[in-house]
Amino acid sequence: MAENELKTSDFFYELPEEYIAQSPVEPRDSARMLVYNRDDCSIEHRHFYDLPNYLKRGDLLVINNTKVIPARIFGFKESGAKIEFLLHKRLNLTDWEVLVRPARKALPNTVIQFGDKLKAQVLECGDDGARIVRFIYNGVFEDLLAEIGEMPLPHYIRQPLSDSTRYQTVYAKETGSCAAPTAGLHFTDRLLNEIKDMGVEVAEVTLQVGLGTFRPVKTENISEHKMHSEFYHISADTAEKINLAKKEGRRVIAVGTTSVRVLESAADSDGVLCEKSESTSIFIYPPYKFKIIDGLITNFHLPQSTLLMLVSAFLGREETLRLYNEAVSQKYRFFSFGDATLLL
Repeated sequence: MAENELKTSDFFYELPEEYIAQSPVEPRDSARMLVYNRDDCSIEHRHFYDLPNYLKRGDLLVINNTKVIPARIFGFKESGAKIEFLLHKRLNLTDWEVLVRPARKALPNTVIQFGDKLKAQVLECGDDGARIVRFIYNGVFEDLLAEIGEMPLPHYIRQPLSDSTRYQTVYAKETGSCAAPTAGLHFTDRLLNEIKDMGVEVAEVTLQVGLGTFRPVKTENISEHKMHSEFYHISADTAEKINLAKKEGRRVIAVGTTSVRVLESAADSDGVLCEKSESTSIFIYPPYKFKIIDGLITNFHLPQSTLLMLVSAFLGREETLRLYNEAVSQKYRFFSFGDATLLL
């Protein structure tokens, strides 16, 4: 099958529901880690705290320093109907793009009250429950959100999170995401310090994770799927570090698919980076020629998802599905709070 003829169904694999992780492991770095070597297609079964054994002096890890906001809020219409907002993208001081449930009850000019300090008016309707809304409030919006908002856990996690910090990386700093860059959840401060002490560089990028994370691929032909745009930033310092590593032949290893999307969006045709702050709707699927990364740390992703397609672009579709079937047979924990893969 030619790669350009791939269908969404070509990225399906069977996953027992009980393998979907409902809570994170403690400590963070005790998660299991499947290690895949692209040179000989070998697989090893380790733990995330073993990561330093697979890194070497001069390697460069690229992490996404985004911070999740309590982006899920619940309000009521004047009629008493309950409405849920998932905040996606801030457009200006008052207007946001949000995902609404139930969408049929949030038509233009609808007003929703969130407690006694915040309300919103629907301005425009979009696809798949998306709305442009204007918030009306006094005070600091972020403070109000901290009072009434909840962490926007994915739909497949059915139990509440007792500690909201477990849906943040230990290096989270740039607020704005409605989902965590979950590959980074496995890092502890101790593990990061150990990695740095052995001569591995760490560089930061930012991608504000948005609705694209939650949006399934509904088209039969994957090339027809459209990604939501997400804001990213890469600093001059990070760009310089990565350019030097590539020039010197050192490995650049992305932590998470979000970091990959930043790097591949920002790089020019020669694989050179410079400081950038803009939006990207890049969709990476086979065949794709990566310009920056030599390795990837990521979790196990949903069947037929854009994230699984990105991994398939890096490893090849058949080899990715072999790896995933091996993970199922070994009873790995899947998705956001699940185990990790190291692909080198």
